[in-house]
Amino acid sequence: MAMMSSRLIRHDICKEEFQQMGAQVIDIQGIMFLVKFNVNGYKISYAYHLNEDNTYILERIKPYFLTIGFYEYEEDIVDVIRTDIDQFKNAMKSSNFDQFIDIDNHLSKLVRLFEDLYLYYNINKEDLATLDDSVDCILTNIKDIMSKSTRVYTKKDPDVLNSHIEF
Repeated sequence: MAMMSSRLIRHDICKEEFQQMGAQVIDIQGIMFLVKFNVNGYKISYAYHLNEDNTYILERIKPYFLTIGFYEYEEDIVDVIRTDIDQFKNAMKSSNFDQFIDIDNHLSKLVRLFEDLYLYYNINKEDLATLDDSVDCILTNIKDIMSKSTRVYTKKDPDVLNSHIEF
């Protein structure tokens, strides 16, 4: 009988936890994993894979793309996804949820457009300054809106956004 490594056993336990949360788990050759949820009609999907240094990178791929972080243990990924799904369930209570998703998709597309701009074109300093000012304006708007809005998720603090954030 072949012996399973402790990492494989731990990962099987994590896959079972995802399935108990209602996820479909797709294992791609034991190094990349897709975790798919359908929450109230919304598809929420994650991808994570094993890096060369035996750490994992976790990304949300639906409803919009976001690199979430790097983790040493599979159990950390389960905890992060569990919290993320809980946050989405809470956000779905808002009548503005669809608009939020649309804006986030636009911002994700904006990052790609900006990358194409500087990889394919020679941009002058004045135009770059204009873009930088526009981004600063958006960041200031986000901070201002946060300061006048009621916080609705309190089980954990935001990973990035706080009243002391500097750009």
